[in-house]
Amino acid sequence: MSTARVTYLGDLRTECEHLKSGNKYITDAPTDNHGKGEAFSPTDTVATGLANCMLTVMDIKANDLQIDLKGSTATVTKTMASNPRRISKIEVVFNLPSILEEKHKKILEKTASTCPVHYSLHPDIEKVVTFNWG
Repeated sequence: MSTARVTYLGDLRTECEHLKSGNKYITDAPTDNHGKGEAFSPTDTVATGLANCMLTVMDIKANDLQIDLKGSTATVTKTMASNPRRISKIEVVFNLPSILEEKHKKILEKTASTCPVHYSLHPDIEKVVTFNWG
């Protein structure tokens, strides 16, 4: 079964639909690559997907540890390179709740680095991850 359908809308814009839920989002080419930059670019979604995935697997583990991560945030910074044009670096800064036990912090940080998106990204993409607790 297919996961998504992407429809080209013209003017370097696509509409992406998650087929199981019907949820949709728009992508635009970035302004530095002939686009309007009015929505996430395709490479923005890849970089943001890393933070999404890391938070998701961290929360799965946090639930096992009876830790609530609700309200946690991640700020994502994507750096592009050229020749060929590609993502060269993704920086993710997590702001997470205060956790008293140091071992739980280490478990959650290690869990984040094992998310499927992290493993799926090309090894040449530099990943810089910072965890701010409390």
